[in-house]
Amino acid sequence: MASATVTEAVPSALPREILKIARRQRVQDRWFHLACLFFAILVLALLGGVIVSLIDGALPALRKFGLGFVTAEVWNPVTEEFGALAPIYGTLVTSLIAMLVGVPVSFGIALFMTELCPMWLKRPLGIAVELLAGIPSIIYGIWGLFVLAPFLQSVVQPFLIHTLGTLPGIGFLFKGPPYGIGVLTAGLILSIMILPFISSIMRDVFETVPPILKESAYGLGATTWEVVWKVVLPYSRVGVTGGIMLGLGRALGETMAVTFVIGNAHRISGSILAPGTTISAAIANEFTEAVGETYTSSLIALGLLLFAITFLVLACAKFMLLRMQKKAGG
Repeated sequence: MASATVTEAVPSALPREILKIARRQRVQDRWFHLACLFFAILVLALLGGVIVSLIDGALPALRKFGLGFVTAEVWNPVTEEFGALAPIYGTLVTSLIAMLVGVPVSFGIALFMTELCPMWLKRPLGIAVELLAGIPSIIYGIWGLFVLAPFLQSVVQPFLIHTLGTLPGIGFLFKGPPYGIGVLTAGLILSIMILPFISSIMRDVFETVPPILKESAYGLGATTWEVVWKVVLPYSRVGVTGGIMLGLGRALGETMAVTFVIGNAHRISGSILAPGTTISAAIANEFTEAVGETYTSSLIALGLLLFAITFLVLACAKFMLLRMQKKAGG
């Protein structure tokens, strides 16, 4: 009789224990949801605070100069006349040079590591590429100033002046004396700095391609290049584009390395060998010396413009990725 009572009590206790566990899990899920929501709202609040602070600090300069702040080249702290055209030009041109050099090299590195690299070399090479991302930007700047710039001044830039500088159409890009420092040097430094970011992402997305797809293409007689161009890239184009845009965002905002080698001249030159400046370099160079509301506000306005440029680039990249995903889904 007692054993029957125990047998009947055990099944009745099990549902209560299960309900207690389910109730505790629902509470945990609820708190987890609230915590994630809080941190998401916190990120948006911080971003909004940054935007409001930049706009508030930039208002005096924007009220004084209006649209002329974006279209004027002059930058004269003595007369308190400021224009952002030269830093904007330098930022865009150095980033363009960095992408033109960095993207093909990154693609070659990723292709070699995933398709051609022997197994004994693959891991050391991957570690070496990723270590480039850990080098502080000021080290890149010092290396660029004392090693790369003298080499460019004595070897590369004279060659460019006497060859490409004589060509019609593009010759103006390589005119002028070989300073060593300048827009081209800054662009090359940036291309080295974005290499680990782009190549690592490309390598990772290349490795997500199912091996059966590549083996099928090889079985049909395709070459390595045909497999990459017609199988690997179409399959991973969304990730590749995202990696390129990540590198572009890195290039747009780089400060110290560019400050060392660009020459920090507030002027626009048709030659990429000439000194120039970028938005981030101008802020880093002059913020500690800014005296007066107009000067300080102009530097903050430069930061607002850099924020707007970066946001626009990333928004365009996101829109492009969504279109690519939609097209792939269709």
